[in-house]
Amino acid sequence: MKHKDANLKRVIVDFKKLTPEILALLVQKYPHGYDDDNIISFKNAKNELVEAVEVITEDTKYLVRVSTKLELTMENYDVEDYEDFEEDDSEAVQDPDMEAAEEDDFV
Repeated sequence: MKHKDANLKRVIVDFKKLTPEILALLVQKYPHGYDDDNIISFKNAKNELVEAVEVITEDTKYLVRVSTKLELTMENYDVEDYEDFEEDDSEAVQDPDMEAAEEDDFV
């Protein structure tokens, strides 16, 4: 018996390749952020341990690598920030201001 997602294309996405479409799907699926129960761990082709969260579209299963940048970007997500970009523009999602986030942790 095959799983319903067995025929999906599988794509591993690093933060620097994150698109507005995938980011929106992540925020929709994990509106309060993801936790350890949502993280999938596996070894890649280089035998490196990868931790990712999963989102599925009609034809693709995306495994988005977990990172502090991803968490901050999801926390600060505003759909209006991406209105002027194409959904598949991998340069639209910018690195969050990590220094400001660290300062917020100490307030």
